[in-house]
Amino acid sequence: MGSREIRSPEDQVIGTPTSMQNFKRKKLGTYFIESDDRRGALGGGYTVGSTPVNLHRKPMSEADISKTGGWVAAFFIFGNEMAERMAYFGLSVNMVAFMFYVMHRPFSSSANAVNNFLGISQVSSVLGGFLADAYLGRYWTIAIFTTIYLLGLTGITLCATMKLFLPSQEQCDQIAILLGNCEPAKPWQMLFLNTVLYITGFGAAGIRPCVSSFGADQFDERSRDYKAHLDKFFNVFYLSVTFGAIIAFTAVVYIQMHYGWGSAFGSLALGMGISNALFFIGTPTYRHRLPGGSPLTRIAQVLVAAFRKRNASFSSSEMVGLYELPGKRSAIKGSAKIEHTDDFRCLDKAALKLPEDGPDPNPWKLCTVTQVEEVKILLKLLPIPASTIMLSLILTEFLTLSVQQAYTLNTHIGRLKVPVTCMPVFPALSIFFVLSLYYYIFVPISRRITGHPHGASQLQRVGIGMVISILSVAWAGVFERFRRNYAIKHGYESSFLSPMPDLSAFWLLIQYCLIGIAEVFCIVGLLEFLYEEAPDAMRSIGSAYAAVAGGLGCFAATILNNIVKAATADNESKGHSWLSQNINTGRFDYFYWLLTGLSIINFCGFLYAAHRYKYRAVHAGQ
Repeated sequence: MGSREIRSPEDQVIGTPTSMQNFKRKKLGTYFIESDDRRGALGGGYTVGSTPVNLHRKPMSEADISKTGGWVAAFFIFGNEMAERMAYFGLSVNMVAFMFYVMHRPFSSSANAVNNFLGISQVSSVLGGFLADAYLGRYWTIAIFTTIYLLGLTGITLCATMKLFLPSQEQCDQIAILLGNCEPAKPWQMLFLNTVLYITGFGAAGIRPCVSSFGADQFDERSRDYKAHLDKFFNVFYLSVTFGAIIAFTAVVYIQMHYGWGSAFGSLALGMGISNALFFIGTPTYRHRLPGGSPLTRIAQVLVAAFRKRNASFSSSEMVGLYELPGKRSAIKGSAKIEHTDDFRCLDKAALKLPEDGPDPNPWKLCTVTQVEEVKILLKLLPIPASTIMLSLILTEFLTLSVQQAYTLNTHIGRLKVPVTCMPVFPALSIFFVLSLYYYIFVPISRRITGHPHGASQLQRVGIGMVISILSVAWAGVFERFRRNYAIKHGYESSFLSPMPDLSAFWLLIQYCLIGIAEVFCIVGLLEFLYEEAPDAMRSIGSAYAAVAGGLGCFAATILNNIVKAATADNESKGHSWLSQNINTGRFDYFYWLLTGLSIINFCGFLYAAHRYKYRAVHAGQ
C-alpha cells in the first residue's frame, strides 16, 4: 500500500481552498512517513523505544546484544513456568481431596473453593501484566511474584504438615468422612489455609502473563530467522508447561499416596524453589524492554479525549491534522510508532489536532496516533481470546466429569492399576507427543496445503484447535451414552463408585487425546498471536488475555453447572439432574452434547471474528 501522509502541525500547510479540498479527500491513513520504518526481519536497526535494555534500563550495545538472549536465556525462563504449572495442576488435583479428607469440609464447598482459586489466579493475571508493562518490567514482575508464589506453597506445606493447622483426625475413618461425622476444621484453620492458597494464586497472577512474553523478548527481531524462532519458542514453551502438568499428575500423586499430603505439597514448593534459583542464575543472559508507563492511564486518556471531541468533525476547516511526535521517536517508552488504521474512527478524535490544543497539549485532551492505535489494537484483539473461553470451559469440565466416569471403569493396564487421579495425565501426554512431532509431521503437510511457511497462520491454528475440541466433546457424549447404558444393563445403576471390570477406562483416552491436541493448536497459536499483535508496550497485558480467558472458562463452567442442575433437577426422582452425583442416574451424555452445541456456536463466532481481523504488521520476508 502506498504511503499517505498527514503532516505534523509544524509542516502542515493550510491555505488555498483547493489544497483543503484535497486534504479532506484523504483518508486518515498514514502520518509521518518516517514512522513506517518498523522493525524488520531483514536487518536494519531497532526503532527508537524498542531497543533492548539491560537490567538497569540502559540501552544495550550491539556487543551486549550478541552476548545475551537467544535459546540459552529462554531455557532459564522455561523452568519457572514449568514449576508454576506443576504447582497449579498439583493443587488442582490434590487440594479438593485435601479439604475433604483432611480438613473435613463438604465436597461441594471444597470443589467450589478450589475452582474459585483456579479462576481468580488466572483472571488476576491482568494485574501482573499491568504492573510489568507499566512500572516493573517483566523481569522484576516475575522475580517478585515467583517469590510470593513460593511463600504461598510453603504455607500450604506447613498447613498439611503441622497438627496445629489441622482438625482432629481421631475416630475419623473413611465411612465417618463420607457421612460427615468427623470434626470439621476450625474457622481460623480454614482462614489460614485459604490465605496461603490465595497468596499462591496472587503469585501466579504475576508469573503467567509475563513468562511467555519475557521469553519471546530474548530473540532478535532483526534476525532473518526471527519468525521461525518465535514460532518454535511458543511450542517449546508450552512443552515445558505440559511437562510440569505430567509431573503433577504422576509424581506428585505418587508422593501423596505413599508419603502423605505434606510431602506432596512440599515437593511443589521444592520445585518452585529450584526454578526460582535457576531463573536468578540466568539473570546475566537476559534482554529487557522498557516499561511504557501505565497502560490504563493511556487508555483512559484516549477515551476521555475522544469523548471531549465527540462533536468535532474530521472535515472541519479548523482541523490541523492527527497529532503525533515528529520523526521516529515514540511518546511511549518501550514502543515504536504504530501506523494509523481506519478502525474505530470515533477514537481517532482523541488525536484530532485543533487550534485550541496549542503547542503543548494536555494529554487528557489530545493523544498521539500511536496511543490511540494501542487502544484500537486491544479492542480488536478481544474477540479472539474471548472465543477460547469455551475451550477452557471444556477443559475444566473434563477435569471433573471424566474423573467421575473413570471411577466406574476398569483402570488396569495388565497388572498395573492406574489411580483415577492420574487419568488427567493422558491429555498432557498427548500434548507432549504432538508438540514433539509438530515440526516433523504437521508443518510439512500443512505447508503443502496452505502454502504458509509455518504450516498455518496463528488464527488458523486456533480454529483447528476449536474444531478438534468439538470432536472431543462430541465423542465424550457418544461414549458416555454407551457407558451409562452398559451400567444399567449389567446392574451397576446404583454402584457409581464401583468399577465395571469388563469396561476399560482407556476408552476415555480418545476424548483425552483429542482435547490435548486441541489445546496444542488453540492455546499455542493464541499465545503467539497475542504476543505478536499486542502493542509493544502492552505485550504482558496481551498475554494476560489468554490467562483471563482461562479463568473465565473456570467461572463459566461453575455457572453452567449450576444452571443445568437447576434446570434439569427432577423433584419426583429425589432431585436427580443431568449432573447427578450418581453418574449412572444422571445424563452426562446430554450435558456433553449441550457443550458440543455451544462449541459449534462459539466456533461460528470465532470464524466471523477471524475473518474480519487484519494482522497488525507483516515482517519483511514473511
